[in-house]
Amino acid sequence: MTPRPAFVAHPIRIGFEPAMRVAILGSSGGWHAERLERALTARGHECGFAPVTRMIGRIDGGVALRWRELALDACDVVLVRGIPRGSLEQVVFRVDALHALAAVGVRAVNGAPAIERTVDKFLASALLAAAGIPTPRTVACERAEDALAAFAELGGDVIVKPLFGSMGMGMARVDDADVAQRVFRALELERAVYYLQETLPHAGVDVRAMVVGGRVIAAIERVADGWRVNLARGAAARAVELEDERAELCVRAAAAVGADYAGVDLLRADDGRDRVIEVNGIPGWHGLERATGVDVAAALVDHLERSARSSPA
Repeated sequence: MTPRPAFVAHPIRIGFEPAMRVAILGSSGGWHAERLERALTARGHECGFAPVTRMIGRIDGGVALRWRELALDACDVVLVRGIPRGSLEQVVFRVDALHALAAVGVRAVNGAPAIERTVDKFLASALLAAAGIPTPRTVACERAEDALAAFAELGGDVIVKPLFGSMGMGMARVDDADVAQRVFRALELERAVYYLQETLPHAGVDVRAMVVGGRVIAAIERVADGWRVNLARGAAARAVELEDERAELCVRAAAAVGADYAGVDLLRADDGRDRVIEVNGIPGWHGLERATGVDVAAALVDHLERSARSSPA
C-alpha cells in the first residue's frame, strides 16, 4: 500500500483563513479517518496522520515529537482518535506526548487532561458527581472482600466494569451472591480494580449524544433486548431530538471532564430520572451519523475553526 504523504490539502481555499495544519493521531485509515480528512481538506486545511504507537519524542534544547516526516510539534492542532492499550509505561508516554505538545503551543483535541479523565471510569464518575450530574451509585476498590460488601450495599445487582475500556467490553451483570463471590475472586488473581455500579432497571433504551464545542449536534437512542445497549454489542440505533433539559445535562457532562467533543451516554431509569452513564473522550460516530445524517467530522472542523478564531494570536 502506498504510504500517505505527511500532509494532504485541497488546492482551493474555502472560508477560513489561515489554513490549519491538523494531525490526526491514532488512525491512518478507516471510516473515521477518511471522514475527517475529507472535512478538513474540503475547507482548505492540511491534514496529516500519525499512529500513536510510532511517535518519537526528542528533547534537545526544545521539544520535538514526530512520526516519519510529520512534525507534530509544528501542527496547529492534533486531533486524537485513539490511545490504544499497552503497558503502563506505553500508555503514560502516549498521554505525556499530548502534555508535551500543549507545552509548546500545540492544541490537542481532546487534550491530555480530558483523555485522562474519560479513560478512567472512576475518575470520570467522581468528576460528574462533583459537578452535580446524576450518575449511578458506584463503588471502586481493590480487595475482593470490599467488592463483596459493595455488592450487598448496591442492592445485590450490579454492573461490573473494567476501569478502562469502552463499547461494553469486559462488562458483566452480577445479581447472585455466589456468582459475585466467584467473579470477584477471579478478578483478585488479576490484581484488578473492582468498579461496581448499581443496576438501574430501564426499558432497554439509552441515549448517545454527540457533544461538540458545548452543544449537542446529534443524538440517537440505542435499543436492545437486555441491559447492555451498545451498538458494538448489537443494539439498534434511531435518531432522537433531545429535550433542552437532557441536552443541557449532556453538555454539562462533557464540560465536567473538560472535553471539546465527547459521546455522552444517558440512561433514563424506571424511576423516570436520567443518569449519565459514561463520557467517551474518543467517541466513534459511524452508527450515529448513519442514523441521524449529521456530518460529525464537519462539525468538529467547524469547532476547530471557531476555537482558532477566538484564541489569542
